[in-house]
Amino acid sequence: MTQRRLPLLDALRGIALLAMGIYHLSWDLLWFGVVDWQVDTGMGWRAFAAAIAATFLFLAGVSLSLAHGGGIRWRPFWRRLLVIVAAAAAVSAGTWYVLGDGMVRFGILHAIAASSLVALPFTRLHPAAAALAGAGVLALPALAAGPAFDGPLWLWTGLGDPGVASVDYVPLAPWTGATLLGVAAGLLLQRARPLMMLARRWQPGSRAGRLGVLAGRHSLAVYLLHQPVLFGSLWLLAAVHLIPDRASTDFLDNCSLTCAVSGVDEADCRAICRCTLTAMQADGLWSNLLRDPDNLSLREDMNLRHQTCVLGETRPAQGQTPVR
Repeated sequence: MTQRRLPLLDALRGIALLAMGIYHLSWDLLWFGVVDWQVDTGMGWRAFAAAIAATFLFLAGVSLSLAHGGGIRWRPFWRRLLVIVAAAAAVSAGTWYVLGDGMVRFGILHAIAASSLVALPFTRLHPAAAALAGAGVLALPALAAGPAFDGPLWLWTGLGDPGVASVDYVPLAPWTGATLLGVAAGLLLQRARPLMMLARRWQPGSRAGRLGVLAGRHSLAVYLLHQPVLFGSLWLLAAVHLIPDRASTDFLDNCSLTCAVSGVDEADCRAICRCTLTAMQADGLWSNLLRDPDNLSLREDMNLRHQTCVLGETRPAQGQTPVR
């Protein structure tokens, strides 16, 4: 029997997608140097990211129990799993191409696929079994972690130091615990008939709500497309110099650091380096340097523009170190 979707679950996925979009846009803005928010290291941002991941995994568990609580529907399960695995592989390949060693090795889609396999048998058990298993998996990093699980081959466990960096890392422990708790919640929802009836009858009452339900219904497509759209849009803005590009941000940081070492005030250094970058962008030298960064003639031209900016911004500026 085909299971009817619950608009309420799709709406919750839509909210999670919105939160994910806010987080990833903030990360992209940091990457391009538009903002200085510590998206990658700040405790608040890390908690925000963890809450988003936990929400997706919890809702995956709820959906799993609703789809298979009356009996495991093997064909839809394997079809869905293969789609998620293929999408996870695409994310790994795409991030390897863009980020190299920082690629996604075991991210949220990998976790949803693996957690679905682990959690599926619990859809046929008492809700307490799924809840206890979920609590146990959540506690595993504190109870079973150790150097035996170190290294990239065991990174999927979450019980050791993987020894590699990744922009998205969602290992089975503790994250599968959220999926198991979602299974328990879904089973309890099915037992509470009045709540289940209300969940089935709920419909969004606003345009924003309907848009959220639509996004949640196609959450995998939204997940796969949102970052290329966000990052690509910022890249286009950077290409026409409406926002800083990554290379420009790195240049300003390195140039300012080199300048400050020579004893010039930090604010003056920033102004000098921005003047240098603007001058190079105006006459095409910057784009030529990006194509051929080791060209000595181009680097000499860059230093000439830098010295011109030094004379214009600070008087005197003795012993300025050439830009690197």
